[in-house]
Amino acid sequence: MQTFSPDAPIFLVGFMATGKTTVGRILAARLGWQLVDLDELIVEEAGQSVPRLFEAEGEAGFRAREARALGAVSARQRLVVATGGGAACREDNLRTMLAAGRVVALAITPEEAVRRARGGAGRPLLEGQADPVARASALLAARAPFYARAHLQVDTVGRLPQDVARDVLAWLEKTP
Repeated sequence: MQTFSPDAPIFLVGFMATGKTTVGRILAARLGWQLVDLDELIVEEAGQSVPRLFEAEGEAGFRAREARALGAVSARQRLVVATGGGAACREDNLRTMLAAGRVVALAITPEEAVRRARGGAGRPLLEGQADPVARASALLAARAPFYARAHLQVDTVGRLPQDVARDVLAWLEKTP
């Protein structure tokens, strides 16, 4: 197994609504590190919301912005990075994260993702879908091989974010 500096970044990956930002906040607070939400960083730099970026630039334009932002944060230390759901599904992005630090995939079922995402804005890949569970299932199936390459997978279904963060912290303590 690859070893990392204790200060190497921690990347939280996984499907939408897995709690990456929420768990990331808890991890960052407990470690005394900074949290960077990659989507928030992109929005701040672009001056537009994620849905507007998707509308204006398409998914490809958004993903290019995401790759640049990820490259910038991957070189930093003592950082918890909450990525967008698709960030780890580009080979270059995943390789960058795996080489720079510890990658933790938060897992969810399609039904739970749709339930959690309901009513929330900024989910352009689910918005307007006649059958959002079917769409989430298809997206999750396509992304699963990427998420499976993370150093650690943690199930989030039926669990509090604090419990998920505790599992990640326990893993970090025993990982070189």
